Amino acid sequence: RLADLDTAELRNRLADAREHADSIVFTGGEVTLRNDLVELVSHARELGFVTIQIQTNGRMFAYRKNCEELVAAGANEFSPALHGHTAELHDYLTRAKGSFVQTSRGIRNLKQLGQPVITNSVITRSNYRHLPALARLLLQLDVDQYQFAFVHPLGTAQEGFNAVVPRLALVARYVADGLDLGIRAGRVVMTEAITPCFLPGRERYIAE
Repeated sequence: RLADLDTAELRNRLADAREHADSIVFTGGEVTLRNDLVELVSHARELGFVTIQIQTNGRMFAYRKNCEELVAAGANEFSPALHGHTAELHDYLTRAKGSFVQTSRGIRNLKQLGQPVITNSVITRSNYRHLPALARLLLQLDVDQYQFAFVHPLGTAQEGFNAVVPRLALVARYVADGLDLGIRAGRVVMTEAITPCFLPGRERYIAE
C-alpha cells in the first residue's frame, strides 16, 4: 500500500509518474496525516507536475497554517469531502464528532487563499434526501466544483448493504435537483456511478 511506503520510495514513484503524466493526486488513506506530505508536494512541483491535488477529508485544513504550507509547497487543487449539510448528518457518516465544522472551516481557509476546491460527497441511504440542501451549502462555501458519488458497495458498505446503499430509483431526483442548483449557478458539477437512464438530460454530468 502506498501509505506504507517511505519518503524515498514515494519520491521515486513521483519521478516515474512524471514520465507519463503532468497531474498528480495525493490520496489515501488520509494523506494529511503523513509528516512528509509537504516535502512530497514540493518534490512534485520540482518535477514539473502542473496540477497537484490533495484529496482529503479536509479536517486538517481547519488549521490555516497547514493550508498555507501546502500551497507554498506547490499544491494547487484541493478535494475535501463533505457528506452532509449539517454537523449532525456529516459527523454521523464520518463517525467523527466535530468533522463537519473542521472540514467547512478548511474549505473557507482554502478559498480565502484563492485555491480551487473540488468537493466529493458520497451518496448513502442516510443523506440522499438532503443532496439539494448540501448543494446549497457547497454553493455558499463557494466551492469551484462538487461531485455526488454513489456509494460503492465494498468493505463496510457491503457488509451493511441494506443500511447504507439506497435504491437508485429513489436517489435520482435528489441528485438531479442537487446538480441543477450548481448548473444554474455556473459551477462545475458531476455525479459518479449512476446509470444514465436515471438522469435523462444530464448524461454529460455522469462519470463512471
